[in-house]
Amino acid sequence: MKIKTEIITFSEELILESGENLDSFKLIVETYGELNASKTNAILLCHAFSGNHHAAGKNDESVTGWWDQIVGPKKAIDTEKYYVVCCNNIGGCSGSTGPLEINPASNKPYGKDFPQVSVVDWVKTQKMLMDKLKIPYWHLVTGGSLGGMQALEWSIAYPKSIKKAGIFAAAASSSTQNIALNEVARESIRKDQNFFDGNYYEHGVSPKSGLKTARMLGHITYLSEELMDMRFGRRFQDEESKVDQKVNFEVENYLQYKGEKFSESFDANSYILMTKAMDSYVAGKDQGLNNVMKNVEAQLLIIGFYSDWLYPPERGKEIQLAAMDNDVNSSYVVLEGDHGHDSFLFDSKKYSKIIKKFIES
Repeated sequence: MKIKTEIITFSEELILESGENLDSFKLIVETYGELNASKTNAILLCHAFSGNHHAAGKNDESVTGWWDQIVGPKKAIDTEKYYVVCCNNIGGCSGSTGPLEINPASNKPYGKDFPQVSVVDWVKTQKMLMDKLKIPYWHLVTGGSLGGMQALEWSIAYPKSIKKAGIFAAAASSSTQNIALNEVARESIRKDQNFFDGNYYEHGVSPKSGLKTARMLGHITYLSEELMDMRFGRRFQDEESKVDQKVNFEVENYLQYKGEKFSESFDANSYILMTKAMDSYVAGKDQGLNNVMKNVEAQLLIIGFYSDWLYPPERGKEIQLAAMDNDVNSSYVVLEGDHGHDSFLFDSKKYSKIIKKFIES
């Protein structure tokens, strides 16, 4: 599989949904496969909260992409047939313009002063990327969770620029409970003694403890009670494989490991920005979902998972009902899912078959 990673700079001003602006910005972009002569085989992948531009294959650090089970040669999203594009969203911390990057005005990292971004802003930058690549339209825009929100927004905001949208384990807006859980996570970061009101770069530290706690909470929401019982139960952790001697149970050990690993690689200011973007998204904010669905021309595939309690299947059903009310060509499927909310990341025979059939129909 041909993989190319590059940083693309946009010199034009970007006016954000918040009313703030960036004089210029850059996106780190990874592409897979080859664009055909007519440029009609392009697929855009939108990453979820903790994802980035590296979606498939192994990078230079031998890290496997977040959707490697779905994207690749002869997989559900076949890179031998399609030109697949994925970028790290602005406000992230993997190479696109975000809090870690240098602010040209101050010659220092943006830090806490990076403007608030939104799902609408991300889709806007992805449209600018499409134009820069001279791609006339996306054959498919797809993603799970926060990525699925972007796919939905694409179908609403740019109906002429997208043929199909895959909306997986997602919703038209976050629930009150989703927002509440994200606020607890953000507060754990703010209360970290190394947060310094978001100015921790200047002190040469990172609020790792707060980030770790936030991620541990997040992982609980990505799983389900049934899955946690099946995977961990009340089993005790083996002494020799404990990541922390204070833990007793396997589930504690798992959360400690996941939290620690995340805290070493993610930026706290990006965490706060990204979760606020997730909380604030409402498809059809000013007009209502049913009204904006009138503009949709893309074919929609909406997939939910029974084991997902972060964005349960009924949230996808809301999108499907709005689509049906407006005669949008759409399909709604609910699968079992062995991984709770994270089920959209993992291959299964039925899941892959549905995606492949949708792409090629």
